[in-house]
Amino acid sequence: MSDMSGGRKPANDPIFETTVRDEVCRLSRPGTRWLSTGYGGGESVGDRAFLVSVPEGWDDVDVAAYVVRRRRDAGFDEAADPADAPLDAAPALLTGVSMRHARRARLGPVEAIVTAGVSNPAALPIAAADGSEAQAGERVDEAQHDGTVNVVLGTTRSLASGALANLVAVAAEAKAATLLDRTGFPGTTSDAVLVGCDPEGESATFSGSATPVGSAARACVRDALLAALDARYGDEEPPDTVEKAEYGVVTGERARVSRIGDDAQRD
Repeated sequence: MSDMSGGRKPANDPIFETTVRDEVCRLSRPGTRWLSTGYGGGESVGDRAFLVSVPEGWDDVDVAAYVVRRRRDAGFDEAADPADAPLDAAPALLTGVSMRHARRARLGPVEAIVTAGVSNPAALPIAAADGSEAQAGERVDEAQHDGTVNVVLGTTRSLASGALANLVAVAAEAKAATLLDRTGFPGTTSDAVLVGCDPEGESATFSGSATPVGSAARACVRDALLAALDARYGDEEPPDTVEKAEYGVVTGERARVSRIGDDAQRD
């Protein structure tokens, strides 16, 4: 991973340079290829990304303008190379969790930074104990961010396009496995993943769980998420059911299942 002076960072140094002001965290890393599942996400290239903590009851419908305003109010509109992407093109993830509870983990060519709140769990029952259908819980507005598990994952490797996209799946799987073990549900109603790689790093065609990148990513997400949950909840236990949480949803519906090639028999 190249640093700002053009040298190489030691393997154990943070991949992202982080600065926190007014509940906004800027993650800096030169020339990063980003892929975000958050609001206004998708692919981009740039030197920075942001984590933004929103206040309780936040309901601003113009999310893009809100994020730009928060970054500028925090002083993150400093002059940059004119060749850089405009400020409002930088990826950003929002959460109701304070930045003081964010945690990072580094292993090999990967680093994860995680914020974790689980006041709005999304449960996915596989089968009800008595054979009955699970009932849907209280549904929340898509703009609700009181909880949210946000994962930012960066690697010093240069990933192929498919490998960068697959890294989102690897991060989500590790998040789900960790939350299932700690809380009993795989995520919240507003989780998001942001992954990034170094286009000038050693190339990697794959990022699955058996690869150096994928294996390190799983460990980093798990360990950063556990630490973030501990930071957020302290000696208290996070809610382990939708009923115990402030918000949440249970996906209790059942889909119709058939063999492929049976299209003519569908209703």
